Amino acid sequence: MTDAKASTPILPTEPLNAAASDPNVLGWMQGSPPPPEKQVRFDDGSMYTFPKLRWAQSNIRRLVPTTNVWRGTEPVCVLPRADRDDLDAVTFTPIGRSDTMTWAQSLDANYTDGIVVLHRGRIVYERYFGALDAQRPHIAWSVTKSFFGLIAASLIEEGRIDPQAPVSAYVPELEGSGLGNATLRQVLDMTTSIHYSEDYTDPDAGIWLHGRAGGILPRVPEQVGPGSFYEFLGTLKQDGPHGHAFSYKTVNTDVLGWVLRRVTGLPLGDLLQQRIWSQLGVEQDGYLMVDSTGTEFAGGGFNCCLRDLARFGQMLRNDGFWNGRQVVPVAAIEDIRRGADPQHFVQAGYVTLPGASYRNMWWVTHNEHGAYCARGIHGQGVYIDPTAGMVIARFASHHIAGNLGIDPTTLPAYHALAKHLMATDS
Repeated sequence: MTDAKASTPILPTEPLNAAASDPNVLGWMQGSPPPPEKQVRFDDGSMYTFPKLRWAQSNIRRLVPTTNVWRGTEPVCVLPRADRDDLDAVTFTPIGRSDTMTWAQSLDANYTDGIVVLHRGRIVYERYFGALDAQRPHIAWSVTKSFFGLIAASLIEEGRIDPQAPVSAYVPELEGSGLGNATLRQVLDMTTSIHYSEDYTDPDAGIWLHGRAGGILPRVPEQVGPGSFYEFLGTLKQDGPHGHAFSYKTVNTDVLGWVLRRVTGLPLGDLLQQRIWSQLGVEQDGYLMVDSTGTEFAGGGFNCCLRDLARFGQMLRNDGFWNGRQVVPVAAIEDIRRGADPQHFVQAGYVTLPGASYRNMWWVTHNEHGAYCARGIHGQGVYIDPTAGMVIARFASHHIAGNLGIDPTTLPAYHALAKHLMATDS
């Protein structure tokens, strides 16, 4: 496959279910070498096609260039365990349906690769499926955005970034682009207005052009134009006034990444390592996908193991305090929890998130528990429920990229589990 559509998931009429699409069952990349029909490759785009992506998402470093995010020298901060055997039977009603589903059934429905549930800082539930295990990193996709959004919110609280300054004040190279006159606050809350589409089903959408420019998707023979993430950002055109409506666009985070590099003088991998990753007592190094210039993919390139992602979520639940230190300012987390203007958000039409908002690259539900989350395509997520004292970290490989197809059996499941944990808390 060499045309532009090769980089877009090509779905069967009836996609294989979770058990049938298990990479171990299908035998992807087994053999020395694997036979051609069992290979998962970057250059033909097959790593992004279902069901091969179920293997690829747990093996990104074997397919594309990356840079390390060192865990540091700290001892591992052990997560205490209090495993429970009553959670699989928790029931909920999926959005838009009248029948009920169990927690265990939701894991299959969402093609879960791994899930960890923390309650009051203890692991109460941990499961792995397919190609994933506890020690293996998995791509987090747009959960990456929330890491860098949190770092930016911290730098704002420290007075090192002015959220009302235009992007061009930090990155003069973008002065003539569609994002040059947007403020950092508009970038962080994704209320910029640019001619760019995040439609994962359209091979000509901006998200695919951006990915091919950055080399995280294979270039096609006839492709001309930008050859890096930063080159692509310079081509963006404004498409109306900024600051009036939420519109989810990955390029906002790569612009933010450029600003963070200019302000701190650090590559993003080193910045993430110094500000967050080495402070958590994680078990494993993480890593970031990079383009041909070594620029990290701030919009979706982070990989880590699941328990370490749960540690990150628990740090936020603890108001930024973790492993004996204040990792990020309390005020930065409070700003995320407050959220942004829901009226900006409602215009985007996210029917599964009524009343929500988007702040500092975090999704804020404004539900009865004040839950907020980081989300990535194909089902990646960190969900923090402050009222229930619950953190959920999940990796998944759903055949649908966008969360609109995943939320109906995720969001009500998470809320039902939170209520069950509260009701049975001893």
